[in-house]
Amino acid sequence: MAQRRFLLFLWPVRRCAPLPVASRFCSSKQTKFEIPLVHLENESLLENLSSMGVDLASARRRQPGVLRKQLTNEQGLALFLKTKGADPETIASIISRFPRSITRSCEHLEERWTLWRNVFKSDHEVVGILSRSPESFFRSSDNKNLEENISFLMSLGITTKDLHRLLTTAPRTFSNSVELNRNMVELLQSICVSLCGNDPKLFARTIISRNLYIFIRSTNRIRANVDFLTSSLSLSNSEALALFQSHGAQILDLSHESLKKNSESLRRKLRSLGCGADDFKAMILNYSLVLFISSERLNEKVDCLIEAGIHPQQIVQKPKVLDFSLPSIRQRLHHLKRLGYDFQKSGIAVLDTSKKRFSAKLERLGSPEE
Repeated sequence: MAQRRFLLFLWPVRRCAPLPVASRFCSSKQTKFEIPLVHLENESLLENLSSMGVDLASARRRQPGVLRKQLTNEQGLALFLKTKGADPETIASIISRFPRSITRSCEHLEERWTLWRNVFKSDHEVVGILSRSPESFFRSSDNKNLEENISFLMSLGITTKDLHRLLTTAPRTFSNSVELNRNMVELLQSICVSLCGNDPKLFARTIISRNLYIFIRSTNRIRANVDFLTSSLSLSNSEALALFQSHGAQILDLSHESLKKNSESLRRKLRSLGCGADDFKAMILNYSLVLFISSERLNEKVDCLIEAGIHPQQIVQKPKVLDFSLPSIRQRLHHLKRLGYDFQKSGIAVLDTSKKRFSAKLERLGSPEE
C-alpha cells in the first residue's frame, strides 16, 4: 500500500470534471452617490453565504477583502466538499474560518485534493483535517509548488506519517518554494558534516521529524542557535549530534535573543543554588526544552521545588519536571507531603508523570502495604 501511494506522486495530477455549479459573478446595484463598489461588501455574496450558515462576523474579521469580491465559487466549493463527505455545518465552518476558500476554482480543488489523498488514507480523513484547520488546505493556491515540495521531501526519505504531520501542523512549509526548503535541508546536512557526523541525510531527516516547524524558520536563526548552544555548553561533536537529534531539535525554534536570555537566566539561577557549569550543561543535555521557560516562571518553579526539600542536583537530573505548570507542581507537592513522601530517599521522578500515573502512585503510597 505504501509503495502504491508513493507511485501516485509519479502520475500526473488528475483534472477534475466540471462541477454542476460554476463560479458566479456577484453583483449589486450602485448609484453615482454611493461609495465605489470596490470599498463595499458584495450584498449578493453575503446573502448567499448567510443562507449557507456561514458566520459572516467571523469571515469579516478574518479575511474582509473576500466579502468584496465579485467572482467567487462558494456554491462550487460547497458541492465539492459535499461529494467528499462534508456536511453543511462543516462546510459553513470552513468558510467562516478561512473565507478565501471560496475563491478556489473547481479544477484547483480537484488537483489539490488528489495531492492530499496521496498522503492521507481517505476523503474522510482529509475532511476531518479541513474541519480543524482549513488554512492547511486552502492557504496556498499553488498546486504545482505543493506537488514539488511533497516530491522533494519524499526524496529525503521523509515518511508518509511525517508528511501527514507537516501538512496539518506546519502547512506553511508547502507554501515555501522548493528552493527555500532545500536551503534548510542543506544547512542541516552541513551542520552534521561540521560536527563530523557520518550520515547528513539521516541527521536532517531526524531534525525535521522532531521539529515540524523547522522549514518556517530562517536558516540564519537555526545556524545562530546551533553555534550558540555548541559553544556556550562546550559540547563535543558527539554531544552536539546527540542533542540536536533529540529534544534539542525543538529548541532551535526559539528566537536567538530569547535563547540567549533564557540560557543566561537558567545559568544564574543554578549558580545561586551552588551549581556550576557542568550542572548547567548536564541540565540542558538532560532536557533542553527547559530553555523555553521564561526567567520569571523558571525561578518560581525552581524555588517551589527547593522549598519542598528537593535538592538542586535532583532538578538538574530531572529538569522535565519544570515543564509542568506552577499550580500543578504545588498541588503534587502538597499531596506527596501529606503522605510523608521523602524526596531525598525516593527521588523526584514521581513529579514527572502523567496525571493518571500520579494518581495511581498516590493510591499505592496511601495503601497499608506501601
